[in-house]
Amino acid sequence: MHNFQACLKDGTVLCKLLNTLNGEPLVKRINAQKMAFKQMENIEQFIKGCKTFGLKDGDIFQTADLYECQNMSQVIVSLYAVSSVSIKQGWEGPSIGLKLSSKNVREFSDEVLNAGKTVIGLQSGTNKGASQAGMNIGKTRNIMD
Repeated sequence: MHNFQACLKDGTVLCKLLNTLNGEPLVKRINAQKMAFKQMENIEQFIKGCKTFGLKDGDIFQTADLYECQNMSQVIVSLYAVSSVSIKQGWEGPSIGLKLSSKNVREFSDEVLNAGKTVIGLQSGTNKGASQAGMNIGKTRNIMD
């Protein structure tokens, strides 16, 4: 895991990835310097770019998660989320994420809607012949005064 973290720690690979997936640069300036605050600035730029790209706040890691190797699993979750959003936005290259769902609007006539109201779905259950008569669970307890 530390080798993986070392490859991403300076943030340049992440920024280049996001710019490539977006088509136009979301991260305008990528610092190539090896100073700690410049590397953390790259990671911050990547995080801001992810929000602009369409990721939800729960999918994005914090700078310390990557830079200090505190929560690498959240970094991986973020990379999967970036891939999923890129697929939804039309990326056709290699990806690791899942395809996000898209809107599927359906139009039904009033006749079909009214016919559906008369059907009792099995998910909601049925009460035909249902009773608790004869059900014994465990040993019966006699309560005496």
